[in-house]
Amino acid sequence: MLCYWGARVIEGFGLVQPDQVKHGHSGIRSMWPTSKVQDMSAGRSFLGFIQDGKVSVLRLRSEDCDCHLETLDNDGIRRIVCGGDGAVLLSDSGKVLFMDKPTVCKPLKSLDNRQVIQIACGDHHSMALTNDGQLFVWGENSHGQLGLKKDHPTSLSAQHVQSLSGIPVAQISAGGDHSFVLSLSGVVFGWGKNSAGQLGLGDTTDRHVPTLVKSLHWKKTVSISCGGEHTATLSKGGTVFTFGSGCHGQLGHKSFKDEHHPRVVAELWGSKVSHVTCGRHHTLVSVASSKLIYSFGCEIQGHLGNGELTTQSVSFPVDLPNECNDEYTIDKLIAGENHSFALFVKELESKAKSNPGSGVLTLNDRIIDRWLSGTDAWAIIKQEINTVFSSAASVNGSFLKTSWDNHYQTSEEHCGLDFDLVKTSFAKLSENKSLISEVVKVVQQALLPSLNANPTGVESLRVYLLLPELIRHLKKQKIELTEALASKILQLEPDACKVLEKYWSKLPDDWLKSLMKLFHKESAELIGQVSCGEMGYDLTRRLKKFLQILQMINQVCCSANRDIANRDFIIHEIHDLLVTLETTLRTVVLWILWAAFNDDWEDTLKLGDHCFKTITILVKFPFAVDTVSKQRIFSYLEWELLVSFPDPDKMASHGNILHINRESVLTDTLKYLRQQTHSFRNPLQVVFIGENGVDMRGLSAEFFSLISESFLKCERKVLEVHESSLVWFNPDNTKDTRDFYYLGVICGMALFNDLYINIDFSLALYKKLLQLSPTLNDLEELSPLEARTLKSLLEEDEEEVVDMFSFDFTVKGKKLIPNGDQIPVTKANRQKYVDLYVDFVFNKSVKKQFKHFSEGFSTGCPLDAWSIFHPEELQELLQGSPEYDWKELQQCASYERCSASDELIKNFWTVFFELSEENKKKFLMFLYGTYRVPLGGFSKRPLKISLLDCGDAKDRSPEAQTCFDRLILPKYSDINTLRDKLIHAITYCKVFGRA
Repeated sequence: MLCYWGARVIEGFGLVQPDQVKHGHSGIRSMWPTSKVQDMSAGRSFLGFIQDGKVSVLRLRSEDCDCHLETLDNDGIRRIVCGGDGAVLLSDSGKVLFMDKPTVCKPLKSLDNRQVIQIACGDHHSMALTNDGQLFVWGENSHGQLGLKKDHPTSLSAQHVQSLSGIPVAQISAGGDHSFVLSLSGVVFGWGKNSAGQLGLGDTTDRHVPTLVKSLHWKKTVSISCGGEHTATLSKGGTVFTFGSGCHGQLGHKSFKDEHHPRVVAELWGSKVSHVTCGRHHTLVSVASSKLIYSFGCEIQGHLGNGELTTQSVSFPVDLPNECNDEYTIDKLIAGENHSFALFVKELESKAKSNPGSGVLTLNDRIIDRWLSGTDAWAIIKQEINTVFSSAASVNGSFLKTSWDNHYQTSEEHCGLDFDLVKTSFAKLSENKSLISEVVKVVQQALLPSLNANPTGVESLRVYLLLPELIRHLKKQKIELTEALASKILQLEPDACKVLEKYWSKLPDDWLKSLMKLFHKESAELIGQVSCGEMGYDLTRRLKKFLQILQMINQVCCSANRDIANRDFIIHEIHDLLVTLETTLRTVVLWILWAAFNDDWEDTLKLGDHCFKTITILVKFPFAVDTVSKQRIFSYLEWELLVSFPDPDKMASHGNILHINRESVLTDTLKYLRQQTHSFRNPLQVVFIGENGVDMRGLSAEFFSLISESFLKCERKVLEVHESSLVWFNPDNTKDTRDFYYLGVICGMALFNDLYINIDFSLALYKKLLQLSPTLNDLEELSPLEARTLKSLLEEDEEEVVDMFSFDFTVKGKKLIPNGDQIPVTKANRQKYVDLYVDFVFNKSVKKQFKHFSEGFSTGCPLDAWSIFHPEELQELLQGSPEYDWKELQQCASYERCSASDELIKNFWTVFFELSEENKKKFLMFLYGTYRVPLGGFSKRPLKISLLDCGDAKDRSPEAQTCFDRLILPKYSDINTLRDKLIHAITYCKVFGRA
């Protein structure tokens, strides 16, 4: 049954005889066509019907009501949409035809190779959606209604809206000069004319590209309808939102004002509306449960259907004939310019009716089962695979979590995917070699190349979550697909990349671990290939990409506190790479020494060079390298720097030798450095004036210990020792800033020469060097009392107690913010105060000091590869390990001309373990020139004890060959003599290696 009302038209439309039209209340007519109406549409000029796949078009001439019926002999038409100037038709095979004259119907050739599933028509533009989720537009672009960017010309051929290529579109709609699409997850995009706010964006500025309507987020939008200059949306629960022009009351808000944001039609609240459609100046809604139709807007020609001929800004029910409430239900509502139509079908027909082929083809468990069953021909399956896996829109619309409408919550925090369904579906798909092979081919050749670096909407990013799970199940072409995926992720614009990282941070544990393992495994395999002698730019290029993705995942795990340990990111194959490099270097050195080159000479050099290039890549990804390997990498790069960039001029003039007096270490050193003759790229050589020692690291080690103490005791007070015994820059020393520069130079030189400083800097210093921000925990390490007070301030629940702290925004009289002394710290602003306090201590108060120190550090250590270390590792490299495992010192000791079972050695260890902690450290200073423990413990610098069998042992003191880590121990006759001599040696040692 068809009901219609509004401006005068020819009785029966030629579908029935005029006398078969029944006239009801309020000008509503009803009729029963002899042939079922499959679809119909009303525009400004035409009214179209589809019956048995054939189209009938009626020209509407409002000026004289002269209606003329035309029939088009086009079989297989299933959809018609009438616009302002003409109509667009859709055939059963997915072909699009357009009609601008009642008797002329032409195919739209630019869409010949596409299977279209939806069409829409505005006043002067049209839209078509294909089964793979691609949106095409054509017509006028006066207000940007084509969505093809500003100044794009009018187009008579269909143009692809590329910005929406990744959005799984559920519905398209075209208004007068504006356009909308709705995604499967209820996300709404609008563009085009916005003079009355019909885009719902809060303003009246036209948009030339699809723009997200943020105010409709999470409203569970299921349909959209565009009018002349207004828009209506329907939510899943039946709530109607309208926005745009309200001058005719068409928004239903009890007013005639325009609305620039979507607003609920309050009069319909609780009605559970099932359908909404917009005409040019009026709106119709239907409620399936009550079989009622409501209307509001312009009523001048009776197109509201309630007997009134005035505009109405609130909804009133349409006076439907009594037959509509019996065995019929509403199938379709059509609101034209001056007409309204309601198509009714019988209840049984409505339940049986479906609309196949109107949605984008997406992947689900049912389709995969059908593919696996083999019931369809292979050609059909291949076509479906191509449709789904060549389109980002189709992939992004697959496997949505529909339980509890979860996918409607899609946002930057929620991706809307059903992870369990994805996992089981891809596992099944991978079992069939033919299917998975075809999928891989399509993904590699079509999907990945099509991905947009700047996608519109967060739904476009689901593909980056789905593809790793698909790749994980592959056995072939895994590395190629992984590389292609990595390339696309790295090409993403920063905003899109941030959203993807948020999605990663919310992944289930097993998914996040699988993602990490995918790129970890591929990185490890590439490093392993280099270790085995394979070379080529392609290897290092791939490795860099994989490591970049792995770094992103590592940062996500750290910031989100995910349960993946840092050690899981370490690539142990790096050890093999370093072994290969070491072997190669040793071979090259031997060839040079022996002048015995063979046919493998050039290949070996190339392998060494390739290993070095691989190592320089690893420097940028410290999370993947264990501490020991980092030290080795740093050492190799030091060696390469020395070999590749020697400084013979400076070496020749002074030999890179520092001559100093023990009594004036700091003065002599600064004088030497100011001469600017030192080559920082070469090892330091130290000579203590008046002493015969030759520097083979031992003298240099002692030098750095002595100059560290000099800086701590410096009268200019460069450093401050806090109550924690840790050291920080003196914020009050702002005049002698060059002292901080030279302090940095000394620290950099110590690092470059693999030696230690005896200054216990706070970990915050190393964070700052690595461009990381110190935190309240760092302040607690440096100044426990200060930090505990601040923590108490943050933890206090009572506002009154917070006020009792009587803090303002100052630190030691320094204002943290303008007028800080006038602003009290309250419960509301205390976090800001604490953050500013920490920033002041570690940054603002020592800005100049740190700047000069950092510059000096980079000068003293010309190899910037120290950035490979974590702050804790860099701290231990420069200051030594804080752990003193004395048992380890004993266990790692070796012996010359004696053994661990000798009485003398037993007595030595007995005496050693009797020593106080301070004297044990003095022993280290005596033996090594520093009391700092190497990173990795005493095993990295083991003690050697050499027996001196002489007749005058009782007159001799122990001696230390510092350069060789050797203790020369006379053969004392008893333990007491040994004790006295050892304590005297470590206490009164002033000259290198002697008491």
